[in-house]
Amino acid sequence: MSGKYIIGVDGGSQSSKVFIYDLKGNIVSEGKQTLQPMNLPAPGIVEHPDDDLWDSLVTATQEAMAHFPGKKEDIIGLGLCTIRFCRCLLKGDGTLASPAMSWMDERVSKPYEHIHSEVARVTTSSGYITRRLTGQFIDTAANYQGMWPIDTDTWDWMDDGEAFDQYNIPRDMLFALQYPGTTLGHVTKEAAEATGIPEDIPVIATANDKAVEALGAGMLSENTALISLGTYIAGMIHGQDNPKNTTHFWTNFAAIPNEYLYESNGIRRGMWTVSWFKELFGDELVTKAEELNISPEEFLNREAVKSVPAGSDGLMTVLDWLSPGDKPFKKGMMIGFDGRHTRAHMYHSILEAIALTMKTNVDAMCEEMDTELENIVITGGGSNGDLMMQIFANVFGLPATRNVVNGSASLGSAISVAVALGAYSNYEEATEQMVKVSDTFVPEEDNHAFYNRMNREVYQHITAYTDGILKKAYNLFHE
Repeated sequence: MSGKYIIGVDGGSQSSKVFIYDLKGNIVSEGKQTLQPMNLPAPGIVEHPDDDLWDSLVTATQEAMAHFPGKKEDIIGLGLCTIRFCRCLLKGDGTLASPAMSWMDERVSKPYEHIHSEVARVTTSSGYITRRLTGQFIDTAANYQGMWPIDTDTWDWMDDGEAFDQYNIPRDMLFALQYPGTTLGHVTKEAAEATGIPEDIPVIATANDKAVEALGAGMLSENTALISLGTYIAGMIHGQDNPKNTTHFWTNFAAIPNEYLYESNGIRRGMWTVSWFKELFGDELVTKAEELNISPEEFLNREAVKSVPAGSDGLMTVLDWLSPGDKPFKKGMMIGFDGRHTRAHMYHSILEAIALTMKTNVDAMCEEMDTELENIVITGGGSNGDLMMQIFANVFGLPATRNVVNGSASLGSAISVAVALGAYSNYEEATEQMVKVSDTFVPEEDNHAFYNRMNREVYQHITAYTDGILKKAYNLFHE
């Protein structure tokens, strides 16, 4: 298959990204479209407005195809990855009956309610986009976790019965399921005309976005943890078994059939918090960065590296900018201010909070699994900053690696296609050929020792003291 190409789709919660890869994992063309702001019509309701998941994918794909330097007939397939935990309600013709529900929408954590008579199908974001691309009511089994009647051992719907019925979705409203790495259908003439994708190429099933990202990061070892720096930050380890009733992690489908990812507790609105902080400084920050011909993020990184030590001179951040549903009183906070602290300290403290929180979460997972890590891989846009990478290496006390393609869900999609269509004989061979390491950051022993003490003696205990006052404040402000 020399000279062939693969389209890798990464439909995230902030943007739709489409990359075209060669079979060595090199990006030859790309397109991106930022999603519209979420629609929040009522408390607990978080929707993607209009038909944004599809429309943004169309725009991103058109851009990628417009810059593609090769021949369209050399594109052999498309790997589809979309954001997990969404719920899409479809009419009989496969179009949306109502806006797609975000993973942050409280309805996706509850059994389905059949309120609108025109709803004929209930599916995920990947099921909906598969229908738009192929015309088929078929979906990957590996994007069903949470409130779905899925048997995680068989990767199929539960047998009819009491367990199935509690989800309140009639079987005839559900899509047929396929394993990752199988063909969901072929691009229709209508979808080809809308996107520019070659008509009739196969659309290959992948999995949920975190699992596909793990595959694209080359993470196949049980001694390697992946830290995914997204809107939701997660820590993951690859495995073969499907343990139940765990305490400090949950088991997710992997992007490889009949394999699994063990996922630690994470951070809701993780990298969103960094974006929130950056936007607080608006035009001033942008102007200063433009004067140096660098990004605002890099400007903040340089400020922090220059003037802020490990521990941010005692300023600590707690990352509860989005409270969990069972603890609505929780709020984000910064504690420990004094006259030394600057914008750079605040930024540095947020990065430290991300690494310290994930260290605690991943350690708890590894202890329960009786696993000892040898290294960590960091993915997502946050890994572009050397400061973030060094903080992670220092906090974990392990080598921290980032790859050439660090937004790796699209590459994981391409790897799925490469294996499905026989370009490589298995996933190990494909990742070896298509995933390339960019940099590895080695821990600084003095800073690692400091972070260990800070985390053990102070940081892990902050919320034990602050939760009480936050509960009182919540009752006051929600009377």
